Amino acid sequence: MSDYYETLGVPRDAGPEAIKKAYRKLAMKYHPDQNSGSDDAEARFKELSEAYEVLKDPQRRAVYDRYGKEGMASAGQGGPFQAGFDLHDAIEIFMRDFGGGGGGFEEVFGGQRRGRGRRQSRSRRGENTRIRLPLTLEEVARGATKRVRVALLDSCESCGGSGSADGSASQSCAACGGRGEERVAQRSVFGQFVSVTTCRSCGGEGQVIRDPCGSCRGEGRVRAEREVEVEVPKGVTAENFISLRGKGNTGPRGGPRGDILVLLEIEEDDRFIREGNDLITDILVTFSQAALGSEVEVPTVEGTTTVEVPAGIQSGQAIRIRGAGLPDLNGGGTGDLIGRVRVWTPGNLTPEQESLFVDLREVEDPAPESVEEAGEERRGFWSRVREAFTAG
Repeated sequence: MSDYYETLGVPRDAGPEAIKKAYRKLAMKYHPDQNSGSDDAEARFKELSEAYEVLKDPQRRAVYDRYGKEGMASAGQGGPFQAGFDLHDAIEIFMRDFGGGGGGFEEVFGGQRRGRGRRQSRSRRGENTRIRLPLTLEEVARGATKRVRVALLDSCESCGGSGSADGSASQSCAACGGRGEERVAQRSVFGQFVSVTTCRSCGGEGQVIRDPCGSCRGEGRVRAEREVEVEVPKGVTAENFISLRGKGNTGPRGGPRGDILVLLEIEEDDRFIREGNDLITDILVTFSQAALGSEVEVPTVEGTTTVEVPAGIQSGQAIRIRGAGLPDLNGGGTGDLIGRVRVWTPGNLTPEQESLFVDLREVEDPAPESVEEAGEERRGFWSRVREAFTAG
């Protein structure tokens, strides 16, 4: 069983600010949308949120320090999520305390907050929706405008989004008196404890529908498909995501829309390896092109370009083409295209080719003993190579 202090990496005498700082740092690191939706990251994020929610509260922390998790459950203090906990709860906890300065998370999750011990808003915001958008390397280089169809929850036309069949307004929940929460008294060996939970009758809204709409069953929203436009800037990576604010699911009974989170998937291009804004490609040349030098065509993201291969280049050496890579997302210029030279050795020689290579073998120097020596300039060797290939 994990220890809350160990989960956050703080000592048992850590103060409130140290606990808050530790949680923020780890939550930023393990947030699922910063880890491509990783299940492990999501589980870690939820563990961190639970530990933080207990240790930040002096009363819960005192009970935990004395009795541990099992003691908290017996005392009616079974953690902040005893009624059920999911990723949405963890995100709300983070946004509640860091929504105004969460290093970009406010833009992604809309800054929604949920208070404990207070009446919740009757107009709940819709849930965020995540979609995946495939992109080619050419679209990364140029930027793109993409139109995609998304399955969402839209306002119910039958009831106009009210959730009521007869158009009547919602009524205050009789079970909780409109507060949206219930107070439950529990007795244990440690005494009587009062816990506050979400009202089971109204789901925490404080309001109930007297005559629910038959089309949406009182939700005020139904499933539908919508087409949305996504503007993709130049230079994005698979680690980036795009937030479409207010384009997601409609909230229950006329609540505001959530967001659409667009996760980017960059399709692989067999011609290139991407390293940041630089692209790496192979340049295949013949032995004579490597020995004598040559102009060769090299692929780029948007076509081809001509590259000068210097005489005497060795297999494995690189040629850098400035500005032929990918643009920087933040406007910091454009990366380079790096061509790795690969000398191609023919497998089947014609009689004429074989005769020339026999002549070459008579005048060529033996191969160097080390790779380092191969890079040294050897004028006598290269002059004899040129003579062998240009002799009439």
